[in-house]
Amino acid sequence: MIQFQDLHKAFDGKQVLTGFTLDVKDGETLVIIGYSGSGKSVALKHVVGLLHPDAGDVTVDGRAVSTLDRPSLAALRREIGFVFQFAALFDSLNVADNVRLGLERRGLPADEIAERVREALALVDLTGTDDRYPAELSGGMRKRVGIARAIALRPRYMLYDEPTTGLDPVTSAVMDRLMVRTREHLGVTGVVVTHDMRSAYTVGDRIAMLYEGRVRQVGTVEEIRQTEDPVVRQFIEGRPS
Repeated sequence: MIQFQDLHKAFDGKQVLTGFTLDVKDGETLVIIGYSGSGKSVALKHVVGLLHPDAGDVTVDGRAVSTLDRPSLAALRREIGFVFQFAALFDSLNVADNVRLGLERRGLPADEIAERVREALALVDLTGTDDRYPAELSGGMRKRVGIARAIALRPRYMLYDEPTTGLDPVTSAVMDRLMVRTREHLGVTGVVVTHDMRSAYTVGDRIAMLYEGRVRQVGTVEEIRQTEDPVVRQFIEGRPS
């Protein structure tokens, strides 16, 4: 289980998270929605220790992330796949080498690495792209390589930061399908940060809205669809204030 516990974070005196509290249940995909700049990605980065909280903490299976020493944090990160908003691929490496990199760092045998790369690329429908470079790929394909790189590590948790941002509707739907497939294939617990409600309704088991630094409402997809909270209703319907 991932637990955000009274998380506070500010940048240059501006409060972004002001008591963000939320539990992510084992086996579910929880979607965090909210306006741009509301702190969704900030919250996600605390899970893997990329940011340090001002107060509160994130615990993963009982481990308080901010208290972990370097070896313990490295061990935690091996259990978590993080798909960054812009894929964060290495431009000098081809597709297969981007996926292979984390596996090599773990010192796995060459034949196991090759099999995991093959399986991961097949899962995201990129078989045959091994020798292509990021500059030769579309935005959607780059994001799929990012997913392949994460799932090749066979994580227990998958974190997705704005996975459909910048993609056309058809490619966004492909990404949604891949996130659902990853959950079904690997049985992972997922956290998806997005402002794309079509995607949220498709991939989420539950949805939480982050507003003014804390959770405004959390519920099932149907509960969010039927919400009477005026702030949540305005956001999900895309109405201007």
